[in-house]
Amino acid sequence: MKQTIVILAALLLSTTSYAQFQVSASGGYAIGSAGMKLGETLTVNGIENSYGSYGEGLNAQLRGTYFFNDSFGVDLSLGYLHGSDQTVSKVTLPFTEVDAIARARAFGAAASIVYKFNPNVYGRIGALVKLGGKTEAVVQQQADFTQAEADAIGVPLGSYSETNYVEDFHGQFPLGFVAALGYEYPIDTNFSVFAEAEYYGISLKRKDSEITEFNTNVVLPDGTVAVEGLYTLNNLPQGTNRTTTYVDELPAGNTDTSKQLAVKVPYSSFGINFGVIYKFKKAAATTR
Repeated sequence: MKQTIVILAALLLSTTSYAQFQVSASGGYAIGSAGMKLGETLTVNGIENSYGSYGEGLNAQLRGTYFFNDSFGVDLSLGYLHGSDQTVSKVTLPFTEVDAIARARAFGAAASIVYKFNPNVYGRIGALVKLGGKTEAVVQQQADFTQAEADAIGVPLGSYSETNYVEDFHGQFPLGFVAALGYEYPIDTNFSVFAEAEYYGISLKRKDSEITEFNTNVVLPDGTVAVEGLYTLNNLPQGTNRTTTYVDELPAGNTDTSKQLAVKVPYSSFGINFGVIYKFKKAAATTR
């Protein structure tokens, strides 16, 4: 055991003789890869699936990389994803309209091994985790009242309800895969610019959700708001749950609508990043 420790220490000392630390900042855009079904579009002509990934969108990263020698290093990065809108439900029918989209707002981290093929071209591969954030659903609904509903509220036929709400979905702790291939161009001794192609492979299992905003207005046929705030976050319609928990199984005959079966949603993506690198002074080699 002692001999092993001595050998590892010797290897570490020999590599740190050539050690170099660098930091980088980058931004880019990613498109969904291997998109899964996220929602549906419904019209009088039929129904159509919509596919995508919540990993699509703008991203920014901060990265620290430590090279043990001229080829091998380790990398730790922190990133933020500002996801693009994904269609969850789009309904256009004579008496009902729904426009529901969802988008990611997520923070993540990755730990990778880096290998330089030459002074300019490098690759990295590692593990990816989501540290925090949410998938935010933004929903707009418009539904015409029946005669009975209009009479109950005291508005003329042709009036309708207009509902807007936001629901935040949270997931369980995921573990994914990241890989990238990049090209670095030195500007001077300390600064370089780079471009890289990056792949994220990760899915998120839903844990819970919460409605954070809710409002329903009653609108007359001429567009005038007759009743503002018929339903609000503190006065939700019957059958609407403010919070929902996602589980792996439900008992037969379950009537608790605040619990639903869990699903996995995709965050996988393929993107292009551009950034700048600052290299600290390289450690001088020692003679042994």
